[in-house]
Amino acid sequence: MKKSKLIYLSYILDENTPTYGNRNRFICEKKSDISKGNVANDSTISTTVHVGTHIDMPYHFFEGGQTIENFDASYFRFTNVLFIDILPKDIIVKDDLIALLKTQTNKNSYDMLVVKTGICHKRDNNEFWQTNYGFDPSIAEYLRMEYPNIRVIGFDSISVSSFANRILGKESHRAFLNPKQPILLVEDMDLTHLKKDSKIDKIDIAPLRIAQCDGLPCTIIAEVI
Repeated sequence: MKKSKLIYLSYILDENTPTYGNRNRFICEKKSDISKGNVANDSTISTTVHVGTHIDMPYHFFEGGQTIENFDASYFRFTNVLFIDILPKDIIVKDDLIALLKTQTNKNSYDMLVVKTGICHKRDNNEFWQTNYGFDPSIAEYLRMEYPNIRVIGFDSISVSSFANRILGKESHRAFLNPKQPILLVEDMDLTHLKKDSKIDKIDIAPLRIAQCDGLPCTIIAEVI
C-alpha cells in the first residue's frame, strides 16, 4: 500500500510570476528594512488578483455573480478528485478531454476535476502565456450534465482562455462561471510533481479572502498517493 504525502499544487508568488498576456507584474517592495536601520521588515505588494495560482469567481464575468462571501469554508475541501493527465491535440481542449471523461465510472462521486496538460513544465518560457491551452465552453455544460457534483475545475494552463483565441476564452469563462450553477476555475496550478498514475486523495483550497473581488490568489494543498 502506497503512503500518501502532502504537496502544494500552487506556486509561490514572486516578481517572475507569469501573467495572462504578460500584462501585469507581481511586485513586492520593502517599506521598512532592518538592513537599512529600521526596527522591522515591512513589505507591500502590488498585483492583479488574477496572478499565479488563483481562483476565478463568477463576479469576474457577471456583475451580479458570486464572490468569496457566498462560499463557506467547506466548499473548498474536496475528497473525491478526478485527476486527468492529457496531451491535448489542439490548443483548445475539447473532444479529447470529453472522450476521457466519458470513460470514467461513478461520475456522480467527483467534486473536483484537475487537468494536467503538461504546459506547467514550460512555465519559464513565453510559450506558457503566448500559446497556452484553453478549454472549450462546451466542457462546462458536459460537466454539469454528467458530473453534477463537480464544483471546481483546476488546470496547469495560465487561463481557461487561450491567449491565441480570446474571443472563445470569454465564452468559456462565462460558461463555467455562470452564477446559476458555477463551476469555479482554478488557473495556473502547479502540477509539475504529478504523474499520469498519480492519485489525489484530497485537496484543500485556501483563497485569499478579499471582499467583493473577482479573483483570488490561493494556496492549494493536496494529499497524493
